[in-house]
Amino acid sequence: MTLDELSWGADGLIPVVIQDARDGAVLTLAYADREALRRTLAERTTWLFSRSRGALWRKGETSGHVQRVVGVDYDCDGDALLYRVVPDGPACHTGSVSCFSERLVGGDAPGGEGAFARALTHLRATIAARRATPDAESYTAKLLREGVDRIAKKVGEEATEVVIAAKNGDPDELRRETADLVYHLAVLLADRGIGFDDVGEELLRRAR
Repeated sequence: MTLDELSWGADGLIPVVIQDARDGAVLTLAYADREALRRTLAERTTWLFSRSRGALWRKGETSGHVQRVVGVDYDCDGDALLYRVVPDGPACHTGSVSCFSERLVGGDAPGGEGAFARALTHLRATIAARRATPDAESYTAKLLREGVDRIAKKVGEEATEVVIAAKNGDPDELRRETADLVYHLAVLLADRGIGFDDVGEELLRRAR
């Protein structure tokens, strides 16, 4: 299908669902005109059309939270698009990972399925945001400023706490200490330029 064959609205716009290509999370709903779509396809970064400003805009041009576009799909009627992206930071102007952060009805999947993946996505975005504003008064920003020696020391301390919690036989304590370890490990990986997907690829390689 060509751009002209898509079912554009009377205002020349088409709705765009933006999805994290790594875990399928829906990040936001926006609109594009023909020029925004052309630039998205050519540059492989998210371009949209702001209805409030009446102008083109590139995601991340002010926040720095750009989105690398890895795929663009259209629906069965050709009247909606799906941008599959790898975001560099939160999608929402509020600082949330997704614009869909408020719930009207419903709950999580049974047994909390998918909670770990959602938590890692949020953690990754938070760390990226703190790296973008290194002077922020947050524990994460402080760790990143102090560097690998301090972060690695914390990973070692938290790993020891996990072992102690496991030997104590308290599930709640083990859960909390494991969360602390995962957090500090995530900061260490970010500091060293290694992503969770890199670790996942290594695990899959071993599984094969």
